[in-house]
Amino acid sequence: MGALDDLAKKAQGFVEENKDQIQAALKSEQAEDVSDKVLDAVADKIDDVTGGKHSDAIKNARDTADKHVGTE
Repeated sequence: MGALDDLAKKAQGFVEENKDQIQAALKSEQAEDVSDKVLDAVADKIDDVTGGKHSDAIKNARDTADKHVGTE
């Protein structure tokens, strides 16, 4: 378990040291394009699986997730 703890601490340190760059990458136009495609595909698949019974809730969840990634 020690090696796993060390790896987690290193990852946490990396994120902390690079948080501004990570945040900038998440708010980039490229991230927006990729996230839109992924979120649309996931939402469409979930809507298909649920037979369209929860379309509004799925759209709202997709839109909420989209606000946290990319530029729009």
